[in-house]
Amino acid sequence: MQIHEVKPKTKLKTKKVVGRGGKRGKTAGRGTKGQKARAGHRIRPAIRDIIKKLPKKRGEGVSRNRFKTEASHLVIVKMSALNSAFESGDQVTPKILLEKEIIKRSGDRVPLVKILADGALDKKLEVYGCLVSEGAKAKIEKAGGRVVKSS
Repeated sequence: MQIHEVKPKTKLKTKKVVGRGGKRGKTAGRGTKGQKARAGHRIRPAIRDIIKKLPKKRGEGVSRNRFKTEASHLVIVKMSALNSAFESGDQVTPKILLEKEIIKRSGDRVPLVKILADGALDKKLEVYGCLVSEGAKAKIEKAGGRVVKSS
């Protein structure tokens, strides 16, 4: 037996083909040109293009304030400001504080108000709809006023 007479024990499963006559010649099954024909191509998912075309929410209080928490909308009022702005027996509410220009409007709504015990109070006041610190509550009640819980 000569070397050119040696045959493999098992035959090839597919016939080896070369050039344009074969199954994977010229463009090698990639069609022609473009991103899809290149090696290492990756095409962005179609849903990503749809998401990018959706409009962003715009307007007052949407884009600027979306990450703010409830605590960041609080407006702090000192006890000394109440003592100088109100008479004895007056009511203190966020709307009245706005009218007297002690606090400023937050966008288009009345902000949350917290009263702190900074300063002296010698007037009888009734506080409605405001958050009040423990020290401020004690000072208001000592002066003869009262604090009604806010909702």
